Amino acid sequence: MEAVVLERQRELSIRDIQIDEPLGPHDVRIALRTVGVCGSDVHYYEAGRIGQFVVRAPMILGHEASGRVVEIGSEVKTLKVGDRVCMEPGIPDPNSKATRLGMYNIDPAVRFWATPPVHGVLRPTVVHPADFTFRLPDNISYEEGAMVEPLAVGMHAANKAQIKPGDLAVVIGAGPIGVLQALAALAGGCSRIILTDVQQPKLDLAAKLGPITPVNVRTENAAAVIRELTDGWGADIVFECSGNDQAAAGVFDLVCPGGRVVFVGIPGSPIPYDVSAAQVKEVRVEHVFRYAHVYPRALALMGSGKLDVKPLITDTFTFSDSIAAFNYALHMPPTSVKVQITVAKD
Repeated sequence: MEAVVLERQRELSIRDIQIDEPLGPHDVRIALRTVGVCGSDVHYYEAGRIGQFVVRAPMILGHEASGRVVEIGSEVKTLKVGDRVCMEPGIPDPNSKATRLGMYNIDPAVRFWATPPVHGVLRPTVVHPADFTFRLPDNISYEEGAMVEPLAVGMHAANKAQIKPGDLAVVIGAGPIGVLQALAALAGGCSRIILTDVQQPKLDLAAKLGPITPVNVRTENAAAVIRELTDGWGADIVFECSGNDQAAAGVFDLVCPGGRVVFVGIPGSPIPYDVSAAQVKEVRVEHVFRYAHVYPRALALMGSGKLDVKPLITDTFTFSDSIAAFNYALHMPPTSVKVQITVAKD
C-alpha cells in the first residue's frame, strides 16, 4: 500500500510498502480518513530518534488518527462495518502485570504506532484491536476524531491532578498539548487557566476558548501574575506541557502550598529539580506518559459540546502533500497549532 515513510533522518517519501496485516477475530480493519501530525512524528523526521527509540529501518509515520471500519473480526460485537471511529494507538500485552493492574500505558511491551520499529498509520488501511477502537459521536467529524489522541494526554493529566471544582491551574506551553491540557482541565472542574508561552498568536487563540488568562513570558513575569490573581497564594495545580528545561525547573515557584504539579511535556535533557522548594510547600508531583482509560470520556465531552477542539485545527494538507505538511510542521508559524493530513474522504 502507498504510505508516508520515514526512510531515515530527514528523508521522507510517499511510496508503496508491503504490510502484512491479517485480520484476527477481535480486530477491525479501518480505512484511514484523517491523521494528525504530532510533535513526535516531526522529531523523528528531524532527529531520527527520541531518547531510546531510534529509527533504524524505514517506518510509516502517524498515530493521531480517525477512519471508517471496513471489516470486522468474527468475535467483534461492539463495532460494525461503516462505523466512524478513532483509535488508541498503543497496543499493550494483555497478560503483562502493568495491563492487569490497569496501567497499560506503561506496559514495557506496548506497541505504539510510529514508535520504532512499529509502523504508523499514514496509509490507506490499518488492522487494530476492537478494544482500542472507539465509535465517534454523530456530531464529531473525522478531523475532530483525530484530535482525541492528543486530548487524551490532557485528560490523563487532569485525572492525575485530582482536580477539585474551582481550582485555578497554570498550564506552561501553548502548543497543541498545552491548549488541549487547558481545555481538559476546564472540563475537569478548574475555574480558570493561566496559560504561559512566548508566542502571542497561540495565546490569543487560546484566550478565546474559555476562562483562559494568557501570559506572554517574554514580557510578563508568570509568578508575579499568578501571585496577583491568587492574593499571593499560588496556583492549585501546575501542568508543565512545554518540555522546556528552564520552564520545567521553575514549576515550584508557581504552585501554592499543598498544591499539585503534573509533568506532561518531556524535557530534552535532565532538569534541575529543587527538592527543598517542593518540600517546604509539600507539593505533590505527578508524571504522565501517554494515557489510559480516557478515550470514552474524551469523546463524551466532545460529543456533548462541553469541549471543542475545532479551533485548534489550523492547517490541513492532502495525502499527496504529506511531505510538505511535515516540512511545514518542522517550521510552523506562531499562528498555527495543529497540522492534519486528509488521507481520504468518504
